[in-house]
Amino acid sequence: MTTETTPEARARKRKKLLFFILPVLVVAIYLGWVFYSRGRENRQIDAQARARQNAKQTAEDRKTVELMGGNRFEITNFYANPTAIRRGESAEVCYGMSNAKSVTLDPPDAPVWPAFSRCFDVTPKKETTYTLTATDAAGNTKTSTLTIKVK
Repeated sequence: MTTETTPEARARKRKKLLFFILPVLVVAIYLGWVFYSRGRENRQIDAQARARQNAKQTAEDRKTVELMGGNRFEITNFYANPTAIRRGESAEVCYGMSNAKSVTLDPPDAPVWPAFSRCFDVTPKKETTYTLTATDAAGNTKTSTLTIKVK
């Protein structure tokens, strides 16, 4: 028993195969296009979100730099708490500056260095006037003074 197929039977099989493969191929192309277009759209949305986040971060960074003195050279604060003490007590001296290269304190009761905000304790034996001097990279200086009274 031979199962030779006639040309007509082969043509019918090709037609059936063509009518089966063609819709599958169309569906596959459509699904490929859908996945590609959605992926591209998602990448665009992600890029826009990153751009907004970067812009927001940049604005916050600029605001922070400006709050910290920006590119200005200055002593932003220099104060004592309390400003009047009794003999043997200590007071907290705080200072802050922007864009300073070096700092000195006279009299040198504690080590100092350029800082946005720093505090240290002092225990003067008599009324003392402290002078904070800051120097920038160009050699410009700024000074500020405060007095702690001792009763």
